[in-house]
Amino acid sequence: MGYRVGIDIGGTFTDFVLLQGEKLVFYKNLTTQDDRALGVMNGLRRLAEMEGKALGAFLGACDAIVHATTVADNTLIEMNGAVTGLITTEGFRDEMEYRRGFKEDIWDVRLQPPPQIVPRRRRLTIHERVMADGSVHTALDEATVRKACRRLALQGVESVAISLLFSFVNPAHERRVAEIAAEELPGVQLSISHKILPRAPEYDRTSTTVVNAYIAPRVTTYLQRLIGELREAGYRHQLMIMQASGGVITARYIENAPIRVLASGPAAGVIGSAHLGAAKGCADLLCVDMGGTSYDMSVVQNGQAPAEAGWNMHHRYLVGVPMIKVETLGAGGGSICHVTNHALQVGPASAGSQPGPICYGLGGDLPTVTDALLMLGILSTDAGFAGGDFALCDTGVAEAFAALGAHIGKSAEDTAFDCWRIVNANMTEGVRRTTAGKGIDPSELVMLGYGGNGPAFAAIQAEELGIKRVLIPRASAAFSALGTLVADPSIDEERAYVAAADQLEPGKLKLLWNELAGRARANFADAGLLAEQIKARYQINMRYPGQNFALTFDVHAADGLGDLSFVDGAMGGRVIAAFNTRHMNEYGHIREFEIPEITGVRLASYVPTPKPKAHGGAGGQAREATPGRLRRANLGRGFESTKIHRGPDLVPGDRVAGPAIIEESFTTIVVYPGWTGVVDAAGDYELLRNESFLS
Repeated sequence: MGYRVGIDIGGTFTDFVLLQGEKLVFYKNLTTQDDRALGVMNGLRRLAEMEGKALGAFLGACDAIVHATTVADNTLIEMNGAVTGLITTEGFRDEMEYRRGFKEDIWDVRLQPPPQIVPRRRRLTIHERVMADGSVHTALDEATVRKACRRLALQGVESVAISLLFSFVNPAHERRVAEIAAEELPGVQLSISHKILPRAPEYDRTSTTVVNAYIAPRVTTYLQRLIGELREAGYRHQLMIMQASGGVITARYIENAPIRVLASGPAAGVIGSAHLGAAKGCADLLCVDMGGTSYDMSVVQNGQAPAEAGWNMHHRYLVGVPMIKVETLGAGGGSICHVTNHALQVGPASAGSQPGPICYGLGGDLPTVTDALLMLGILSTDAGFAGGDFALCDTGVAEAFAALGAHIGKSAEDTAFDCWRIVNANMTEGVRRTTAGKGIDPSELVMLGYGGNGPAFAAIQAEELGIKRVLIPRASAAFSALGTLVADPSIDEERAYVAAADQLEPGKLKLLWNELAGRARANFADAGLLAEQIKARYQINMRYPGQNFALTFDVHAADGLGDLSFVDGAMGGRVIAAFNTRHMNEYGHIREFEIPEITGVRLASYVPTPKPKAHGGAGGQAREATPGRLRRANLGRGFESTKIHRGPDLVPGDRVAGPAIIEESFTTIVVYPGWTGVVDAAGDYELLRNESFLS
């Protein structure tokens, strides 16, 4: 039986999961920021050593390597993407700056707009005009296209976005502009809007295309280098890449639209959460992932984590491709604690892996959340860290918090505790905002905490949110990497089609869905997957006249592609009824006397693949676990002697009453006062508020 390897690159650690049958092996190493491929290859060598194999033999025995990457996200965060140009229709040069008047914080009068990916001097217009019905109002003036390309060449562009008005209805002008740009700008990467996001609104399409152009050279260069190193080392299959939509697909497909890998790591964690929640009998989950750099929140309802295409703001830029809804805060173990305007703050800046927190002993000198956990006794210099690869050190930690505390008149320990309180409050408030925006009461959810630092905060956050049950998978520290092995190969694409729902044209819909089906077959075949394995969900985007945003819903599900018998003359009535139901569920009202309009069709196709088995059920006979030792720690009510348990020594049925700390190989689980930890039959942890535990 071959190996399957899941990889997730985070801001601080790169996580690996090795799956062979039911055997799971976890490993973490520090992310190599200057060359992330180096960290990936180093981790694979370590996995090979753990299996007693040379790297070539190990890779030759791998059936699949699945990779989630933060290259795209980091490019936007660090603003070090390609020198990018934009070619657009006359009159639309400044659309990127208008942003629909959107402002992330309407109460902050000093909030600056995000830095322009494409400054005005590299946003050039051409003479042409296509109308909303696809007719040509103004023929393409090719001379203006060549002039624009030559001006961009003089500015040294590395990537160009092409977004013309209504090209998603009639792409002829956009195709010709791309042909001319390829002639005039050899070696420059092109992002063409009708291929990246073939739908309205105009701002969404342009923004998405520009972001794609900005990140594309960095993402494709990284993937090509990694693929080359894997092939040279002995890997025989295609590298599979995690997408923000929750599925995986070949790197070759991703190279045509790198924007699909934005937030792919968090998406993998949500997919893994839904899989584990189903096994544990929890269909409604609050998923919280606290890593080294960020804190990600998402909600799984009825066992589903659907991808949404629309108003997705990532790093202050709109991205319109399908993405699993994940909210992110700059709150992780590496988040830097600082004083601004005489107030103690935590994050969003992070120490990352280089130099990292002070306690890593790698040259860091700014106090972080991880350093605060060490000061509070939640972490220890005695225990192995990151699987035992290195130990934490306390040299310089107390001094850093003492210097920080001098600004606010507090001791080092009190300052560290305040940092713990602040980062916890930031995360808890982030959850409240996320759930309130969806009309969800978090107290009705089960929290699933993961990431290297998630289990250290999960229970205290749950208590403040009114949640009584927390799941902590034993694989929590590498849970997003595990999620990549849960995700199915999938392709989710759409095409524009604008018509009143009672006037839809079955022939036109069939033509569009057949086109999408052909693309799906070709790309799955490229991944070595057979057409008869494909499962499909045919979807429609609809809205009431005058609405800015459309809702997407399934109109048909099928095994295989090609059977479009559901598209008939009576389809209009069916989709109107389905849309009204969807609108009522989403917004609580419908417009009974208005005919909704169709704005596009989507095909979400996937191939089911073997997944890591998740187990649920109660543990064995209940018994109180005996702590291995005691340690002075502050778990929210001052320093006190606290029970320390070694995670690998606990077995199903063991109970750990708080206050206590469980030290796993790759994470630390805190059982706060008033909580009890239970090891279930799968070796995973449940944290229960005592009143619910005793009921």
